[in-house]
Amino acid sequence: MSVSLGRFQDAFVEALQGVEPEGSEDAEWMRALTKQPGFAVYRNTVMKGCVDALRANFPTVERLVGPQWFAATAAHYVRRSPPVLAQLIEYGVDFADFLHTFEPARELPYLADVARLDRLWIEVFCAAEQPRLTLNALASQAPGGLAGMRLRPCAAVRWQWFPLPVFTIWSCNRERTDLPQPLVWQGEGALVCRLDGCVGWQTLSVGGRTFLDACAAGHTLDEASTLALRAQPELDFTDLLARLFAAGVFVAEYGDPMSNGDR
Repeated sequence: MSVSLGRFQDAFVEALQGVEPEGSEDAEWMRALTKQPGFAVYRNTVMKGCVDALRANFPTVERLVGPQWFAATAAHYVRRSPPVLAQLIEYGVDFADFLHTFEPARELPYLADVARLDRLWIEVFCAAEQPRLTLNALASQAPGGLAGMRLRPCAAVRWQWFPLPVFTIWSCNRERTDLPQPLVWQGEGALVCRLDGCVGWQTLSVGGRTFLDACAAGHTLDEASTLALRAQPELDFTDLLARLFAAGVFVAEYGDPMSNGDR
């Protein structure tokens, strides 16, 4: 029986995922293929490679649940969502969404968001390098133009707000430190940024998140700071700005009219 290469490849991938070609004209030759001793070895090797990729991409999740639980859960995910890209560092984009609806993870309501933070780390790690705006450069601006500046977050920064103390759980496991006792079960934000080749992270307040959201939306420094203080009246804005610049959050756009409020 003559089979086109594309048809063979599609059927082969389905067979690796355990899809039986019953009722199709491919059933007979695919059954013959899958009965070969080497096919089971190949299928197991592919599965292990995918699980290992998820283990590497979501190390905090694995530390929280243990290797056995993670491997079994990852195998469920692999069968449902096999890789579509050769770069396995990109594998697991929707792993957090999978965990959110995965019944065995229901008793761990923070687990999906921990996976989201692991994913943010990957995105920051892989982001393009850009020159960063320094606090000295900001301070050198004329007072009249400072309020109208637009600070644009760089490509290698991510931030997110979580309804549970996910950042504390995630960062303590990443840093291999003990969780604070008692752990306060309240929402908190997370900021992840890469500077000089190193990925760092820090907690982010409501005001900090609001400020970064406003900067990303194109608001001026004056507008963004006003929104941040409205969201968190007790915010120490000077301290927030210093921490953001120390982390290298903003991209340098010297000579760009968008960076001096002319937009």
